[in-house]
Amino acid sequence: MIIVCGWLRTDADQRGAYLTACRPVIEAARVASGCLDFHLSPDALDAERINVFEQWDNAESVEQFRQAGPDTDMAEAIVAANDQQHEIASTISLT
Repeated sequence: MIIVCGWLRTDADQRGAYLTACRPVIEAARVASGCLDFHLSPDALDAERINVFEQWDNAESVEQFRQAGPDTDMAEAIVAANDQQHEIASTISLT
């Protein structure tokens, strides 16, 4: 399993527009082969921060989506980012 997580930073007055523009990416990811979860969400404490979380079956699914997913022209709105991709060896359900 692959987890991609971290954060993006935009100007506070651009965060809502950025998230709205990313909606097609989120929708496409959630129906992509191998995607278990995908979301971008506004941080509750920091008006400039967007939290990133993706969960994928495998690295190949992530790469396939990155190459074929919708392209948004919002990169210029990102003023900082900190994302990591983690390969998970095992998982224990807490529910």
